[in-house]
Amino acid sequence: MKPTSLKIRNASGWTIFIFGVLAFLLGLVGLIRPEVLLSILGFEVVERSARASSDYTIVFMTASSMASFNIGIYYMLAALNDVKVFYRWTVPFRTVTFIVFTAIVALGIAPLKFLGVGIWEFVGAVSTGIALYLEDRQPARKESLA
Repeated sequence: MKPTSLKIRNASGWTIFIFGVLAFLLGLVGLIRPEVLLSILGFEVVERSARASSDYTIVFMTASSMASFNIGIYYMLAALNDVKVFYRWTVPFRTVTFIVFTAIVALGIAPLKFLGVGIWEFVGAVSTGIALYLEDRQPARKESLA
């Protein structure tokens, strides 16, 4: 594959790429300092020395951050390679993520700030879905042989 073939070709690709960059950066922050993510999400931040030996919050935040870091890379690569089928798969699954995260906030399991993650997922899903819909409605462009 030539490096010049790696480019974002359409609006749906940009929605995926932007999500990928954000997921990558937040994952990186969480890998470096998980407490920062806990604070952003509205969870109480407890000093590591004050945590019980059975408290795996930091381990879980690090694992989640690694997943976010990797997913960010997957999304960016999908956008740079115009993997439309991947874009389509993200729409329903990101909507499910919105539903689950919103539910755990509504049930009082997670703090209100955590709703931001669900909203971020839903806005991304809707944006990608709309972009894909509009792109599918466009007539196919004929490539010039000149």
